[in-house]
Amino acid sequence: MTRAIPTAIPHGRTARRLEWAHLPPVVRRQIEQRVGSPVISAQSKGGGFTPGFASVLTCQDGSRHFVKAASTAAQRQIAASYREEASKLRLLPATAPAPRLRWCIEEDWVVLGLEYVESRPPRRPWVRSELDTCLDVLERVADELTPVPARLELDAFIDEVAGWPAYWDQVRATRALPHADEAASLAASFAEVAGGDTLVHGDLRDDNVLIRPDGSVLFCDWNWPVAGADWLDSLTLLIGPRGDGMDVDALISARRLLCDVPADHLDRVLALICGYFLKSAHDPVPPTSPYLRDIQRWQGEVVWGWLCERRGWR
Repeated sequence: MTRAIPTAIPHGRTARRLEWAHLPPVVRRQIEQRVGSPVISAQSKGGGFTPGFASVLTCQDGSRHFVKAASTAAQRQIAASYREEASKLRLLPATAPAPRLRWCIEEDWVVLGLEYVESRPPRRPWVRSELDTCLDVLERVADELTPVPARLELDAFIDEVAGWPAYWDQVRATRALPHADEAASLAASFAEVAGGDTLVHGDLRDDNVLIRPDGSVLFCDWNWPVAGADWLDSLTLLIGPRGDGMDVDALISARRLLCDVPADHLDRVLALICGYFLKSAHDPVPPTSPYLRDIQRWQGEVVWGWLCERRGWR
C-alpha cells in the first residue's frame, strides 16, 4: 500500500444542486409530459461539483427516470454543458459504456431525460476489484472505439489541453516546489506522447462511475469526450485510488493499456495534469460548488506525490 493523502471531502455529497421544487412549473410540466406520468418523488444526486438539477424521478406509474436540467439564463455554462452532453450521447455508439439519452428539451431550460440505471458509486477508499472492473471496461472501449466513430467529430486531447503546460508558470509563482522546473518541462512535451484516435471520456472519477447490482460498470457525464491515446482514461482514473493509498504503479504493470507505455510518457501526462490541479486549487471558490477547489487541491497533491515518487525526486 501507498500512504493515503487525508481529505475531509465528503465523497458523494459534494454537489449543491437545484431540487425538483426549484424548477419552474412549466419545466416540471414538460418533464412529466415526457416521462408520461406525474412525478411523486425526486432524489437529488449529491456527487459531482456542478449546481445543475440532477435527480432520479419516481413517477406515479412506478417508472424511474434520471433527469438533468439547467437554466440557460441563470446557469449558462451548466446549460451549455448539458446541451453538449445531449449532443454527444445522441452520437455515442451502442458499445459505449454510457446511460442512454431518452429525450431532450432545449428551450429556456436545457433538460435531459436519461435512462435510469440502478447503481451505486465505487466504494471509497477504492477497492481493487471495483477498480479492475472499471479498467476492464476501458480496455474494451479501446478495442471497440478505436478509431473514434467519425460522426462524433471529437476534438483531439492534445488540442483541448494545449494551454495546460503554462499553468506551471502560475504554480511556480505561488509555491516553492522542488523540481517544479523539471515538472514544467515534462508537461511542455506531453503532446508528443498523448495523441491518438481512441474515444477518451476525459473526466473519470468515482462520481462519474456507476456500478450496477451485477457488478458491471457504466460511465456518466459524457460532456467533453476527446480523441487521444488509448491509455489516458486508465491513467487518470488511478488518481483517486492512489490518493486512497493503493499501489497503482503495481497495477499499471498488470494492465494491458498501461504496461507497455514508457514510464516517461506517463510522467509527462501526470505532470500536465498536476499543473492544472495545483493552479486551479488557487482559483476563486464558486459559491455553487464549495468543494471544487478542495478536490482539485487534493488531486494536485496526490499527483505531485505520485510524480515525485516515480521520478525519484525527494
